[in-house]
Amino acid sequence: MPSELKIPETTAGVLRQALDSGLSGAALGVVDRSGARGTLVAGAAQSQGERVPLEAGMWWDLASLTKPLFTARQVLRAAAQGRLDLDDPLERFLPELAWMQDTPLRRRTLRQLLSHTAGLPAWAPLYTWGDAALIRARLLQEPWPMAEAGTLVYSDLGYLLLGQVLERVYGQPLRDFPLDEGLSFSPEAGRSVATEVCVWRGRLLRGETHDENAAALGGLSGHAGLFGTLGGVLNQAEGLLRGGWLPPAAQAAALRLEVPGRTLAFVGMVPGWSGGGLCGPQAYGHTGFTGTGLWVEPEAGLAWVLLTNRVHPSRHASIDIQTLRRAVGNTLLAASR
Repeated sequence: MPSELKIPETTAGVLRQALDSGLSGAALGVVDRSGARGTLVAGAAQSQGERVPLEAGMWWDLASLTKPLFTARQVLRAAAQGRLDLDDPLERFLPELAWMQDTPLRRRTLRQLLSHTAGLPAWAPLYTWGDAALIRARLLQEPWPMAEAGTLVYSDLGYLLLGQVLERVYGQPLRDFPLDEGLSFSPEAGRSVATEVCVWRGRLLRGETHDENAAALGGLSGHAGLFGTLGGVLNQAEGLLRGGWLPPAAQAAALRLEVPGRTLAFVGMVPGWSGGGLCGPQAYGHTGFTGTGLWVEPEAGLAWVLLTNRVHPSRHASIDIQTLRRAVGNTLLAASR
């Protein structure tokens, strides 16, 4: 049985300082190539109004970790099953796309959408458009301003479209896709970590999707809506580090750089990277707006997950989440070598 990893005191100190500075709660998990694990859970699941202590098995809104851990993984799995090819154009699956106009979006590929190089804008306030059916229809007909193919623009819109592709390919809504243990689309509110007091919805969010666009689409879309426990997300990190997250060829494709700093599913090591400057050139990871993140450092044989509710009670809090993420990654790597 794998031994237990000890969280370095320097890393624990970094997290204590963040909690003392106003961060409500944090859960850290670390795993090495042997499968040994260590965890640290501290702070509150909710500090606004009633204080709710944070517990290890609680559900976190993973926000944009939905992109790699669900959407990109499912697209790559579909490719391994022969259901699609990564270089298929979007119009193969969404033939009604921009049916009254000519747009280069029709010919942009799944590979480009996955790697954020399709030229789509980053974001739009879809939640102000109307109900879910109207949003889904208008998403396909909106005359999006398109950058040249190959231009790197981190885009929620691309992953929204990939979610619709998955529904067409498998003939079922995203909510019906099976999930690994420790991941969920419908967490129990009483066992969930609070995010923001949402101005749009007029309430504190706990167990419901923080992202407005995903919420307007029923709580789930290709870019957001996945929840996970610390153990569940750490399982994903371990599968990435040790293999088995996808069939070997598909996992290799998921981790291969498409453009500098971008794979089909993750963000590669670049200057100022969220995983910390001590990471090697093969490191990769991804973050979520709510304060979540996952990183893998193959050279060091280490992976880690940091889950925080940095948007609680407001996204306008003064928490410097990027500095915290980098400090956690650097102290973990420094202690492992």
